[in-house]
Amino acid sequence: MAVLLLDCAFSPYQHLEKYQKKQLRSGEYGAAVTFVGSVRDLHDDFSVQSMTIECYDAMAKKEIEKICDDAACKWSIGDSLVVHRYGEVEAGEVLVLVAVWSLHRQAAFEACRYIIHHLKYAAPFWKQEHNMQGSRWLDSNSDDKGVSQC
Repeated sequence: MAVLLLDCAFSPYQHLEKYQKKQLRSGEYGAAVTFVGSVRDLHDDFSVQSMTIECYDAMAKKEIEKICDDAACKWSIGDSLVVHRYGEVEAGEVLVLVAVWSLHRQAAFEACRYIIHHLKYAAPFWKQEHNMQGSRWLDSNSDDKGVSQC
């Protein structure tokens, strides 16, 4: 498992390719599932130009590692990778990459879904959206419907 928190733009596919080379050499995984999330330019009828993501690095990394460990306990996955931005992120820029490797696709899909869901609702990130009219802090995420019961 690897968790990276970055304060600059990144190419999810470069991180994925570099990390996956290790996976492909081992030959033990039959499935790789990835999720790439970007900042949207519209949220609840609020035009978004950029977003400020704040976190305490060590605390966020520890919580994300716990989420990945929980996913590994629930499903038979071999490895996972999470890369998450913080700082100033422009609309359209990549915010997060989640990748999961497993013997079988069902476990990889379910674990990836679990990780991205819990990143959104449990990881300690604070988000502020910005546009020409001003800024607004987003309420803390508390929607734990569906996936939390996996």
